[in-house]
Amino acid sequence: YMIEKGAVLPMFYLPPVAYFTKLCAYKPEILIEREEHFPKQTYRNRANIHSPDGVLSLTVPVVKGSKLHTRIKDVKISYDFNWQRMHWMGLESCYRRSAYFEYYEDDFAPFYQKKFTYLFDYNEQLLQMLLKFIKIQLPLRYTETYEPEYPLLHDYRNAISTKKEFNFEQKPYFQVFEERNGFIKNLSIVDLLFNQGPQTINYL
Repeated sequence: YMIEKGAVLPMFYLPPVAYFTKLCAYKPEILIEREEHFPKQTYRNRANIHSPDGVLSLTVPVVKGSKLHTRIKDVKISYDFNWQRMHWMGLESCYRRSAYFEYYEDDFAPFYQKKFTYLFDYNEQLLQMLLKFIKIQLPLRYTETYEPEYPLLHDYRNAISTKKEFNFEQKPYFQVFEERNGFIKNLSIVDLLFNQGPQTINYL
């Protein structure tokens, strides 16, 4: 039988640190899920960052009707209110004092100015940029059909969830508001990137 060496992962918005540990562990045998139906209240359109008051969730609103019957690649982003400005202000206020925010700021800014139609495309372009910054060589490959199971791959499509803590060992790194809140596990990769910069890959 084949040795289990690959993994199938969902496409997340500014994915949490655990996601990147899996990318590093299983690369290059990574498959990104593109055909699943859109599940609500997940990291697919939500990222957690470290604010002065603890965890702050940034949610990308999706067009009404993007419910369970919509395939993830067809889910459209809603612009009924200016969430981009809110997310950018959130990132700025939380990470302005971090060591590397200014270093990456100009590359992130366009994602909060330009309007993207599809959530998947938006997340994908952010992920490509993050991989480049962290220096993870990974050609992204996508599912062609929806498969309920992948017997030969580690399936993380529902494992890394906003609803339950993902159990993985994470050693603390410096966080801006750590003195106030303590170290918070498994935040968005941007928390690690803005605090650790080029050291991110060594940490992962």
